[in-house]
Amino acid sequence: MIQTLFGSLDEEQKPSFIERMKEAVSRTRESLAERIEEVVSIGKEIDRSTLDDLEATLIGADLGTTTTHEVLEKLRDKADRKQIKDVNELKRLLKEELLAILTSTLTDSHPVTKVDGTPEVILVVGVNGTGKTTTIGKLAQVFRAQGKTVLLCAADTFRAAAIEQLEIWGQRTGTEVIKTKAGGDPSAVLFDALQSATARKTDYVIVDTAGRLHTKQNLMLELEKMKRTAQRIVPGAPHETLLVMDATTGQNGLQQARQFTQSAGVTGIVLTKLDGTAKGGVVVAISRELGLPVRYVGVGEKAGDLLPFDPKEFVDSLFA
Repeated sequence: MIQTLFGSLDEEQKPSFIERMKEAVSRTRESLAERIEEVVSIGKEIDRSTLDDLEATLIGADLGTTTTHEVLEKLRDKADRKQIKDVNELKRLLKEELLAILTSTLTDSHPVTKVDGTPEVILVVGVNGTGKTTTIGKLAQVFRAQGKTVLLCAADTFRAAAIEQLEIWGQRTGTEVIKTKAGGDPSAVLFDALQSATARKTDYVIVDTAGRLHTKQNLMLELEKMKRTAQRIVPGAPHETLLVMDATTGQNGLQQARQFTQSAGVTGIVLTKLDGTAKGGVVVAISRELGLPVRYVGVGEKAGDLLPFDPKEFVDSLFA
């Protein structure tokens, strides 16, 4: 079950995950800490004026205007009652508010579907260039490392390069790829993959999809057809639809993401290239503004550089 990935990690592994998360958000943390210290000088009373100055800092970390305003409004109320004594208290309250946003999407909406039997079908969607196909390869590595069997489905037939890239990841991770020729019917290759996975009792089928067709309508119609195909073979499929987003595009990627979430039934986010930006606050903005949980974050180029997302570890890493 995917759900096991979002629970507690093995105690021996946990320190390495925390350290890797800290390293991934190091640029954001340094920028955020430096700016907070500038705004809140030692001994300065923290009042509404201080928090007004902090607004640009949080927006600069890509929390987004909506999220920033919500967070600061709650802090202003505490400042009015003289409940924020110093910069450490301010950071603690900021952490509380950010964590509340991130955890609410895990509990209030889009819970992971429990699957009886196999295979568990994961549809992966997103605009070309976000790291979608690479993420699929890394996700296969995550499951394989858990001792699970995985089948990859190359249903992005619109681009020959996508099929070739998925095959490379299949070789790297020792995972079989079901494919067809470029320009073939994505639903047909999905049908073949699910038939094969069902016969072999494979644990996971991860499906690559086209990031862009001639029109948005064509893309969404294709995704709907693929879902119907999946449901005919595996009841309840797809069990998870993951939207891959590039952290370095920040707020600019949110509008594209909204189109996918409205039309593709997205249940979770994979945020790639988190290590390549000083605006890691976009994790919170995505979670708040899309109302979706972040499932994984990409923190590098290697097969093992995809981490199950833990809200507390992320927030702690931002202020460590």
